[in-house]
Amino acid sequence: MHDLVIADASIADGTGAPPRPGSLAVTDGKIAMIGRDVGPARETLRAEGRVLAPGIIDAHTHFDAQVTWDRWLNPSSSLGVTTAVIGNCGFTIAPCKPAHRDLTMRNLTHVEGMSLDVLRRGVDWRFESFPDYLAMIEGGGLGINLAAFVGHSSIRTYVMGEDAHRRTATADEIAAMRALVAEAMRAGAIGFATSTAEQHNGEAGIPMPSRLAAADEIRALVGALGEAGRGAFMLTKGGATSIPFLEELASETGRPVVVAALLHNSTNPDVTFQDLREIAAAQSRGRRLWGQVSPCPLTNEFTLKSPYPFEGLEAWRPAMQAPEYRLSAIYADKSFRMAVREELKRPAKVRLFNGEWHKLDLLEARHPKHRALEGSSVDALAAAEGKDPLDWMLDLALEENLDTIFTAVLLNSDEDAVGRMLNDPYANIALSDAGAHLTFFCDAGFGLHLLGHWVRELGAMPLERAVHHLTGRQAAILGIPGRGTLEVGNAADLMLFDPATVARGSKQRVHDLPGGAARLTTPAIGLHGVWVNGARIVGEDGALIPRAPLTGRVLREFLA
Repeated sequence: MHDLVIADASIADGTGAPPRPGSLAVTDGKIAMIGRDVGPARETLRAEGRVLAPGIIDAHTHFDAQVTWDRWLNPSSSLGVTTAVIGNCGFTIAPCKPAHRDLTMRNLTHVEGMSLDVLRRGVDWRFESFPDYLAMIEGGGLGINLAAFVGHSSIRTYVMGEDAHRRTATADEIAAMRALVAEAMRAGAIGFATSTAEQHNGEAGIPMPSRLAAADEIRALVGALGEAGRGAFMLTKGGATSIPFLEELASETGRPVVVAALLHNSTNPDVTFQDLREIAAAQSRGRRLWGQVSPCPLTNEFTLKSPYPFEGLEAWRPAMQAPEYRLSAIYADKSFRMAVREELKRPAKVRLFNGEWHKLDLLEARHPKHRALEGSSVDALAAAEGKDPLDWMLDLALEENLDTIFTAVLLNSDEDAVGRMLNDPYANIALSDAGAHLTFFCDAGFGLHLLGHWVRELGAMPLERAVHHLTGRQAAILGIPGRGTLEVGNAADLMLFDPATVARGSKQRVHDLPGGAARLTTPAIGLHGVWVNGARIVGEDGALIPRAPLTGRVLREFLA
């Protein structure tokens, strides 16, 4: 007798095949049978024609710190995700020497939009090495499965200390870093991740350590994956990093390369498509390169105390480097404002904010006299007063002690262009950034948004292709065995949803981080169940089941 049968479902198996009616049986956490008649079970659930699919594999998350205090990886576990991949961009917390803990946390405050107080209160530092980190996570249990990249910035800091932010590495330092990557691969890392992106800065605008790495350092560290014969190389690409260079690494190591973050920029609209064309050319030569794209518009909520959208501007650096008490003086300075305006006039390959003031709105005013302005664009509000948009925004924020909340649609706002990117043959749909930018945005429900907005509302792709992108395709690219497809013998990581209603809900602000700090989250709509290794964690109402068992696993075995 089976443990569970989900009967009368429309089965989208994650391979890209059209959904078919049937039932699925689970025994001992694995899929035991799929068909019309799968036999009796201790528990039978009637799907009533809803879609039964593999659970979502979220390939781009940043739960590295959060997982040490939150074993459920909220909110992803309530949004259809059954496997989360952490360590993206190389912004990890392991390995980490005790002397470098504060430095590591300070890095994350800017590059990942995390509160230093939350990190100091929350991170459990009962580890130093990468193997110890995985063992600690494993020992505490998990609500969903987790795979981890070993991260370049952490490895650089471990070997070079404060100098990791300041200079290129010596040959001996590179050798020490390569040994750490090799150690992590032996312990079960899914690969190696880094970033060369200009917008990736630590506290006070200091470049993240990986941005100081020369090409020979990156080549040596990715080479450790070639030696291991498994693992993926993931990077967030800066303007100076070329696709041909990444193709060389794929050729030399035989490992797949996942290139992030290919987000459409309306002021420089062909950049992402040029990257995708070069990736396609590399694939035609037998190199496994993939462009990581998002189905979500990149939207940020922010105040001028922590204005992440502007921190990729060189002219904004004085504000990034200043303590909070000096920000008002800097924002009032005419030369600062002029420098920002001049930089925004110059096009950039990679930049979050590109002077599109009509896409930047006043979300919440702090002074009652400004409340009537909420919901309007900075462009329109500035024009009404005959002012420059930057001046208007800064003047209002100064009047409100920098507590005004703005929201900006930064990238991926052209749906025709984004639809083309999502349907590119070599697109890797991900980029939720779940676990990071907690006060700026929440795209943890990217998979439900793909299924609802792009499949049902826009008809941009068939449902079976969208499910494949979120499940089987991710497993194939990253070499995750036994997950991502509904096949007999695979793990019973399952998601049940109503295709007529599935979506991510409206953003909500909750105060459940360590110390009661706030974060943005979003509920699931049309999700009627999630199972991890055969155990149900999300109920019929689409919410996490209280006291559900911790059946998630640290994944350590990956395909060559």
